[in-house]
Amino acid sequence: QVQLAESGGGLVQAGGSLRLSCAASGGTFSSYRMGWFRQPPGKEREFVVGIRVSGGSTYYADSEQGRFTISRDNAKNTVYLQMNSLKPEDTAVYYCAAAQSGSSWSNYAMEYWGKGARVTVSS
Repeated sequence: QVQLAESGGGLVQAGGSLRLSCAASGGTFSSYRMGWFRQPPGKEREFVVGIRVSGGSTYYADSEQGRFTISRDNAKNTVYLQMNSLKPEDTAVYYCAAAQSGSSWSNYAMEYWGKGARVTVSS
């Protein structure tokens, strides 16, 4: 079983950047596909971006492609989310998630979740 811990959240002005990190422990990180999800205030949790085990394939929600970049370092058991040109509507709690099986990026397909990192973008 893998444990996930996000870090790097905070308050940023619109147009700014943040990099979130998610450190994994307790499992074979390189065997998990990893995803970032977010839950805006008063809304359901939604998929943002995912990356396959090797890091060679990435999948983005349409609205985030071009501003957000996911990467992973299997040697450090860490996945990153670089967020640029942030907008107030990016305000949310950001979660990283892991799954060993399947290929769907739905909430229900992910097996393990971190506790989340809050990102607030001020206008």
